[in-house]
Amino acid sequence: MPAPHVSRTDAQLAELDVPGLLRDGLGTHGPGHRELFGDGSVAAAIAADERGVRPRSIRFLAEVVRRGGVAYAAALPEPLPRPDQSELAQEWLAAARDLPEVGDDFARWLDAVAVVLELRQRAPRNPGPPDPDFPAPHPKPGR
Repeated sequence: MPAPHVSRTDAQLAELDVPGLLRDGLGTHGPGHRELFGDGSVAAAIAADERGVRPRSIRFLAEVVRRGGVAYAAALPEPLPRPDQSELAQEWLAAARDLPEVGDDFARWLDAVAVVLELRQRAPRNPGPPDPDFPAPHPKPGR
């Protein structure tokens, strides 16, 4: 597990084992849970963004999990609109399917992924490095 407050690039986050983070973090309250809802949700959003998933599709899947359970959602032939998107969701669902009593936690995680995905899709792409001559919007006093 990485040290707290360590920045990772999108490429580093994309390499994370999201199904493994789901197995280790769902239904717990320790470091695995924090990593799942932190870096894990960002890694999942990156993977979803690469496949063109819309945040509302992830939110809909979260609602399916809430109402029908993880096993019900995992049995869906296409939990997301396109086959490549569904393959990604099926990886996540398979990791959570056999864990006891994790439906609500998994649905909350899917909601977190949807929020990160929406922020990524709304943010300008490739904004470039910060301009050292342009001050921060709210400089801290004493600096």
